[in-house]
Amino acid sequence: MDRSLILAVLLLIFGNNIAILSDSLIKLLDGFEAPFQFVLLRQLSAALLLLPVMLYLRRPLLPQKLRWHATRAHIFLFGAVFMVISLTTLPLATANAIFYAAPLITVVFARVFFKERVTLWSLGTAALGMLGVLVIVNPSEGNIFVLAALVVAASLAINNLLIKKLPVEHSIIDTLYLTNILGIPTTLVLTLIEGATFDWYLFWLAIGSSCFAMIYAATCVYAYRAADSNKITSAEYTGLIGAVLLGFVFFAEQPDLRFYLGSLLIVIPLTLLTWRQGKSS
Repeated sequence: MDRSLILAVLLLIFGNNIAILSDSLIKLLDGFEAPFQFVLLRQLSAALLLLPVMLYLRRPLLPQKLRWHATRAHIFLFGAVFMVISLTTLPLATANAIFYAAPLITVVFARVFFKERVTLWSLGTAALGMLGVLVIVNPSEGNIFVLAALVVAASLAINNLLIKKLPVEHSIIDTLYLTNILGIPTTLVLTLIEGATFDWYLFWLAIGSSCFAMIYAATCVYAYRAADSNKITSAEYTGLIGAVLLGFVFFAEQPDLRFYLGSLLIVIPLTLLTWRQGKSS
């Protein structure tokens, strides 16, 4: 198997489980009603964390060719807002299960907009993964906050695909920095319109969330540059394991049988796809 493909898959597995830590910090907000404020604090904390690195590496703070960075920044902004809404209203494992509709959306968008070749195995794996998500969520129960989680999934898929549009001379650090800094003006305006009282205690939660989210974003930037989307997106489903464990330990969530059946539909096809790709390489 291609070493870059193996590394891309491993990074996505690692990144998605790290992202669960960020989600757990957001869930501590517990019904928080000022999502724009929290997203602004997250952007500011991420920019402050990255600024010394940018200066140390002597990277330009506002380089050329910002169009696609700005596009991703605003998609990321609205995805983050809906992520706060969904994580503070849904169980951690359930919200993350819906977020994992992103790989299926990624595969479809990759074929439609980027003309990537999608094998039957890749499509089948994504389809079974999505079926697993539906089994977990049980759409017949209905919940308006599920729609917020689906918006998050769509934003993740679009941002992953737009990585291929970014200038190759921009590093992962550049990308993380610009994704946060370019969204701040819009978020600031929306926060002022929101009108919530600032609580600087939230800044510490925002810093922790930013650190974990940037690790996840960095793994995505590397992975989706190193391999075709349809070959690696299924690896993102493995974050469900972390969601179950953290939900059980910290939030006393008890997944039912549906969750485990759905998880099997996600993990088993991924294992078979990885084995098949390794055998054919």
